[in-house]
Amino acid sequence: MTSLSFTNVPPPDHPVPDPVRAAAGGRPIVPVWYNEAASTFRLGAGPDARYAKWAPAGSDLDLAGEAARMRWAGTYVAVPQVLEQASNAEGAWLITAALDGEMAVVDRWKQDPATAVRVIGESLRTFHDALPVAVCPFSASAEERVAEAERNADSRAHRTLHPDFAGRTRAEVLKRLADIPPVDKLVVCHGDTCAPNTLLTPDGRFAGHVDLGALGVADRWSDLAIATWSTTWNYGDGWQEPLLDAYGIAPDPERTEYYRLLWEVGP
Repeated sequence: MTSLSFTNVPPPDHPVPDPVRAAAGGRPIVPVWYNEAASTFRLGAGPDARYAKWAPAGSDLDLAGEAARMRWAGTYVAVPQVLEQASNAEGAWLITAALDGEMAVVDRWKQDPATAVRVIGESLRTFHDALPVAVCPFSASAEERVAEAERNADSRAHRTLHPDFAGRTRAEVLKRLADIPPVDKLVVCHGDTCAPNTLLTPDGRFAGHVDLGALGVADRWSDLAIATWSTTWNYGDGWQEPLLDAYGIAPDPERTEYYRLLWEVGP
């Protein structure tokens, strides 16, 4: 995984794939986000706005899987409504209805991190409490993720680890990951709790969660480790414990370190 911040805003002339242009139906198209795996576009504005995620052929993103997860989670929590999901030889796309909110890392909330961090923590607790583990059809267990990291170790050997883990060899990393901490509490995890994936309303209330492609049952620290880490990228130092306070849990350094390392090397 890559440690993302709000620097991933694409230029206005970011290329628009034909299926995204077709889905816009004449609405203005604004590129809003991109990384090595996907691009996201806003189609139109106001209550009729939509969002389109595009993953080119060869991307690791499974947009069909993300659509299935969003449809399931939408029964219980606020996530975007899936309008269309399809693919062709060039890539795959996912069209969703817009939620009435902005990412927790737009300038307004970067200037008011206390509000953003509180909403992220509170809404993550609500997410974990609302989604029923017993009937969730998706898994994101550490065991599965470690097995995938081992299978893909060679192809991902070029990845640079976060400075927190600098100096560790690939063998050392895999050995550490094999020693999975006991589960604190199984919940349905969001799977990508970087701050941009929580949306806030203009008056500072929770609006919804986005980017649920990695949703599945796992230890809640799989989400908490990344949510707290993301505060350092997006708001600076001093916001990890306020997020945990808003969630309602004490720090757990061992599980936090473990799930951050797993995030760095795995899916």
